[in-house]
Amino acid sequence: MPSDLVTETAFGAPEEVGPLEAKHLTSQLYRNAADAERVTSTHWHIAWANGLGWGFDGMDGAILALVAPLLLKEFQIDLAAYRNGIQITGLISIIGLFAWPWLADRYGRRNILALNIAVFSLAMPAVALAPDWTWFIVIYAIVRFALNGEWAVGSMLVAETWPARLRGFVLSVDRSAWGIGAALAGTIVTFVVTGWGWRMAYILPAGVAFLAVYVRLLCPESPYWVRTQDRKHRIQTRLAAGHTLTPEDQEWIDKARKPGIRQLFLPDLRRNTLMATFVASMALVSYSTVGYWMPLFLAQQHHWSTAEYGSFYIWWALFSTLGFWLGGWMIDRLGRRVGFAVLLLEAAFFLTIWIFAEGKLALWLLGMAWSFGFIGVWGPVTAYTAEMYPTRTRGVGNGFSWSVAFFIGVVLWPFVSVWLRNVTGSFVAAFLLIPALLVIMAAIIWFYSPENARKDLNQIAV
Repeated sequence: MPSDLVTETAFGAPEEVGPLEAKHLTSQLYRNAADAERVTSTHWHIAWANGLGWGFDGMDGAILALVAPLLLKEFQIDLAAYRNGIQITGLISIIGLFAWPWLADRYGRRNILALNIAVFSLAMPAVALAPDWTWFIVIYAIVRFALNGEWAVGSMLVAETWPARLRGFVLSVDRSAWGIGAALAGTIVTFVVTGWGWRMAYILPAGVAFLAVYVRLLCPESPYWVRTQDRKHRIQTRLAAGHTLTPEDQEWIDKARKPGIRQLFLPDLRRNTLMATFVASMALVSYSTVGYWMPLFLAQQHHWSTAEYGSFYIWWALFSTLGFWLGGWMIDRLGRRVGFAVLLLEAAFFLTIWIFAEGKLALWLLGMAWSFGFIGVWGPVTAYTAEMYPTRTRGVGNGFSWSVAFFIGVVLWPFVSVWLRNVTGSFVAAFLLIPALLVIMAAIIWFYSPENARKDLNQIAV
């Protein structure tokens, strides 16, 4: 590879290609991913890998929610024991949310993503072998430890390779695979679990192991990450030789030398860190309340059978795909604030009506309506948190925001939901808190969030 190769920085100035990027540029896949304007087949491979990961995440989470009544019965546990078990897996998953992106900052996006998928693919079928509730939680905690890291790292790889004008849309389309996965879970529960038991639901997804091979063969490393490593190398080489640095390089290396967590609260990143963490937290509080407890709500409040709420879940998840796609289009074309506002307010309106609905037809129609914004907003949320941090600490930042969000939404908030259910006799009161939170979330994003639509990542934070 010639030594005089140059690449364009985000600011248009030519920059000498470093040794690591020179090595990666021997690969056509990497050269495709480094193209910031044209969408190539390599971009699609990266998007497919991330989308499949989201699909398995949706399937896993939906399976747990849908088989919850069966787990309570087979393992002879009450609602409090079930909640405690899920909270334990939530605590373990928090470690994965931070550890995998941290590793991706140190060793690259692609290799860590492939390793992560391999761990998950081995753990998922093992859940079906759990002899009791304790072992179920132990094995399922490993699944969540790996799976939460998978989508965090995969989303960063997409954000750092796709053109800025399409970043929000493609991340939202990838995220929409969650709905396909959740719908597949509903299909499995409706047509397989009802005849063969809940364990079969955890055996069928074993084919996810092939995704790790796909990532290693067809997905290159992130050019943003590679160039960050070369910049560190170039600066360290100049310092070792006794040369002075430019003011820009000196400022950059001063930040990069600080521990990753500390960088997140430097003056230029503090606002981004707080907003990304707030948005992730509110999204998880909302989903952990309604998404986790909706099957039990339909079973206990409306006396739906497993097959009935399983069928509902299929179409509820599929309809939310429209929200992902439209939300991704809106945040790129109309801006992040407008996209969030439309989706969150739509969800708040229809969810409030659905909570008090009685007839089966009304529950179905209104359920489809509020899933559009309630689940669809997760596409913009994923894009939002991935783009709020500079490349040097994007993994740590993304991991921090989602770790805090999981602690609040999955570990602490279920105490509130279950307490309200036990005090009032149903999940109605817990569910009614969510429309209010969605409105508050929309207002804070509208008035306080930076607008990052169509901006190169290096224009957002350096």
